[in-house]
Amino acid sequence: MFNRDGTTRGATATGFVVYLDPKKMWPLMALRGTLAILFGIVALLWPGITLLVLALLFGAWALLDGISLLVSAFRQGRAHAHWHDWVPSLLAGLLAIAAAVVTVLMPAITVLVLTIVAAILLIGVGVVEIMIAVRLRRLIRGEVFLALAGLFGIIAGIVILIWPLSGALALTFVLGVYALVSGVLLLAAALRLRRLAQSSDVSAPARPGAGSAAWPRPGTP
Repeated sequence: MFNRDGTTRGATATGFVVYLDPKKMWPLMALRGTLAILFGIVALLWPGITLLVLALLFGAWALLDGISLLVSAFRQGRAHAHWHDWVPSLLAGLLAIAAAVVTVLMPAITVLVLTIVAAILLIGVGVVEIMIAVRLRRLIRGEVFLALAGLFGIIAGIVILIWPLSGALALTFVLGVYALVSGVLLLAAALRLRRLAQSSDVSAPARPGAGSAAWPRPGTP
């Protein structure tokens, strides 16, 4: 059962209440996954891509991804979620938009600069996705897709930082593979959130100190 404001409450073992909103989270997560897949396909199927075009594509993807993260943070904040639930998305959204601004406003960008910007973005967003996945585990048993997307982003960011990229082609390949895999994982996580939002088995626990009512796990009567 959802709260009046549309949020779902999950409780930890200590009685701390986590406010999350699967109904509003899954469409944005699905959008992020779709955008990532589209970017990955374009990057991998454009073998002769130039550095300028790659920077513009990356900037557009980062901008749209950042806006999605900011909208998610704004919605969680309006639902009076704990700051742990919305501040990470806010920071990741701002980071993505900053990366987009840097790449778009630097027409003479070099492979080195684009590599650093991309690596920082992938690592930052990856950390945030793992943090969100940890929170979601209290609502979805065995939720791993979002955590895997975050882990893959961190690994990809580290790889493009330490791997001596020889040009736009190598960077395009790494970013394309990351975007494609990450997009699929985000879509899988979004589908699980959608099923949770549609489930009638999720009910709210009693407020801390209001009694000993148990919090039923998703999928249990």
